[in-house]
Amino acid sequence: MRTRLTIKILPLVLLAMLVLAPVASAHNDGRGFYGATDDKVVTDAGFILIFSIPVFVLLASMLQGRLDKRKKARVKAQKAHQHDARWQGGW
Repeated sequence: MRTRLTIKILPLVLLAMLVLAPVASAHNDGRGFYGATDDKVVTDAGFILIFSIPVFVLLASMLQGRLDKRKKARVKAQKAHQHDARWQGGW
């Protein structure tokens, strides 16, 4: 039932977005959300991108390294438990 509802509503939502998109961008004389931009605004946005992308890559790499370290410890502990006679049987 949920998929049928989604199939019926999705085209209506897409149509509404297509119809209302020109109205949304027409306010503020077409200058966008920020307003009038000059060279300083564009340069500052570029510097923000230049700074933020390497910071994001660094943080994502650190997170991935930490997750890999945890995974290796978990696999090592699991292998240690498999070879231990105390963990081999049942009751």
